[in-house]
Amino acid sequence: MTKPLFDTLAIIGPGLIGSSIARAAHAQGAVRSIVATARSPKTRKRVAELGIADKVTETNAEAVEGADLVIVCVPVGICGGVAKEIGPHLKPGAIVSDVGSVKGSVVRDMGAHLPKTVHFVPAHPVAGTEHSGPDAGFAELFENRWCILTPPDGTDPEPVERLAAFWRLLGANVDTMTPEHHDLVLAVTSHLPHLIAYTIVGTADELETVTRSEVLKFSAGGFRDFTRIASSDPVMWRDVFLNNKEAVLEMLGRFNEDVAALTKAIRRGDGEALSEHFSRTRAIRRGVIEAGQDTPEADFGRPHGHED
Repeated sequence: MTKPLFDTLAIIGPGLIGSSIARAAHAQGAVRSIVATARSPKTRKRVAELGIADKVTETNAEAVEGADLVIVCVPVGICGGVAKEIGPHLKPGAIVSDVGSVKGSVVRDMGAHLPKTVHFVPAHPVAGTEHSGPDAGFAELFENRWCILTPPDGTDPEPVERLAAFWRLLGANVDTMTPEHHDLVLAVTSHLPHLIAYTIVGTADELETVTRSEVLKFSAGGFRDFTRIASSDPVMWRDVFLNNKEAVLEMLGRFNEDVAALTKAIRRGDGEALSEHFSRTRAIRRGVIEAGQDTPEADFGRPHGHED
């Protein structure tokens, strides 16, 4: 049995990611005990029923008392408020982290309320499904996925490595980058694709010449995949776009320029330009597969009913 890396793990917000961390930490023996809390009494009751935490508390402050590792798993827009609540109750020497897909705003909003006696190491496990809530989590979610750590300048490297070891034990690959670079990378790889997916599905829903039943009936792979992406948690994604505004707008500007160029090629009947563009993007797909982040088959490495 692996010696636990931490004595007590506190999870604030045991939804898809939080409950998956709890399940994986239990499965791998990464911690001795897990405390969890959620704003909703219904969620707290469900977490207790599922047995994914050793203790469920009513408040965030109670949850972090004595915890060696605290992971905040809430929408990025409320991370600052949670940090303000838990700040006075944190154990000196504790590591405080999060799972948000925007890091610049989290570093700013959480860092302002955390005491200097704790180690603040923001993180982003790049994994998930379109499902949400404690029932949606599963221990294998992070296997062969990346977790990006974004410690602020001047952070002690020892707690950063301890947190990296925790994520590796949960099955993840770990990389470290600045919060600013993270937000630019994720604007390209995650945030813009979600924005496009929400837009395309919304456009299809508003077409008067195509009925909704036809859209549902004839959903080919492309549109079907967009609907999966566009079914993700709306509160989480609202906060992502509001908190990573500059990087998303920069990438959206570049995307609009590329769409304009493709529009021109189609209008002119320029097949060569289209073929060149499609060949280049096809190579990116091959690269994703070679990097082990997907396979040609759907649902690789995922329990039935879950998609990455």
